Amino acid sequence: PEPPEGGWGWVVMLAAMWCNGAVFGIQNSCGVLFVSMLRLFGSSDDKQLVFKTAWVSSLSMGMVFFCSPIVSIFTDLFGCRKVAVIGAAVGLVGLLSSSFVSTIEPLYFTYGILFACGCSFAYQPSLVILGHYFKKRLGLVNGIVTAGSSLFTVSLPFLLRVLIDSVDLFNTLRVLCILMFVLFLAGFTYKPLVPNTKDKEGGKKGKFKLPPAKKICNFSVFKVLSYRIWALGIPAALFGYFVPYVHLMNHVKERFGDSVPEEVLLLCLGITSGVGRLIFGRVADYIPGAKKIYLQVASFFFIGLMSMMIPLCNVFGALVAVCLFMGLFDGCFICIMAPIAFELVGAQDVSQAIGFLLGLMSVPMTVGPPIAGLLRDRLGTYNEAFYLAGVPPLIGGAILCFIPWVHERQKLKERAKPVDGETTEKMLENESTLVSDTTEKPVKELDSDV
Repeated sequence: PEPPEGGWGWVVMLAAMWCNGAVFGIQNSCGVLFVSMLRLFGSSDDKQLVFKTAWVSSLSMGMVFFCSPIVSIFTDLFGCRKVAVIGAAVGLVGLLSSSFVSTIEPLYFTYGILFACGCSFAYQPSLVILGHYFKKRLGLVNGIVTAGSSLFTVSLPFLLRVLIDSVDLFNTLRVLCILMFVLFLAGFTYKPLVPNTKDKEGGKKGKFKLPPAKKICNFSVFKVLSYRIWALGIPAALFGYFVPYVHLMNHVKERFGDSVPEEVLLLCLGITSGVGRLIFGRVADYIPGAKKIYLQVASFFFIGLMSMMIPLCNVFGALVAVCLFMGLFDGCFICIMAPIAFELVGAQDVSQAIGFLLGLMSVPMTVGPPIAGLLRDRLGTYNEAFYLAGVPPLIGGAILCFIPWVHERQKLKERAKPVDGETTEKMLENESTLVSDTTEKPVKELDSDV
């Protein structure tokens, strides 16, 4: 059916906005939780404390993306509402159980895996359901929904700091459970307008039967060379991407002490990320075809450069400027993911293409921050960690530069194929015409004799 372009869709939009904000607001505020975990579970005898603690936040963000291909399949099979509600419930259980641990190790499972998997299953259906209700206004609605992430990222660090100082880390996690409970209720608003695979199969045969494996996992997107390069370059660039989000707060505390409000840096990242999504999303509309990829190349170049500049900032104001630029280009990188995917694989395969890419992104995003923590434990400072964190974005950006050229060559080959096909069809038509003429002539002569 045609999307209603409003109505109940506005309620769905607000629910999806809350989902985007709650999931990534908590994930992006991990720097504040990280400092609190170091203080709570820390010991002077533990020489790998930063390395072990970094795994909690790193696993959490990585699992949100790692589950994306699986969530795409479940959403296609069972629909947005069921997947979102169950995901939010699992995330609520994981976050609540994290508030009862006594050592850092159980957090790897409760917060790093259980809570993150629940967030992943709640988040992805919120993007899919928007297409049920909006088509002409989908760009506007997506902009409002993704702004929820920036809004929560801006406000949540200050709230977390007040809560942690007032009621400790564990009670703060219990307060955050309220966000997940509201997310659980929000999932019930995802009233589907398009039947899912389970409903289709059940309506035909009376009971649900799984579709063929090729329909569940569409690996044909990897046959597209430009997509393969994209799926290589993006993960390569992200080994250092999440390092500032995890370690920047602790770096500021070590360098400047308690005399500066380090939460301001997350505020800068959140605000300019939201601005970047609006600006570069509009700019991308004016850039034809796969040349949009050059915006991501520029994003990775500046993100890598800003990461390398963090250790050089001896004044807090310089760090603020660095975070403003980093957030701006972070928003640019995120907002054009879907348009580029549409250009490379087409609308039919875009859902699974994005799902596979997010799954591949999870590995470097998970590994990067613990490596940075290990360098901090071994060398005593974060300087080398931030320098090295800036290298992968530069490498990944260089890889992405080849995509427009490859994509244009692929399009030229595809244009050549239909020409050959049309020529063949015309030859067959001519042959059939000749055959029909030769068969009709004897019949006409016979009729004339009679």
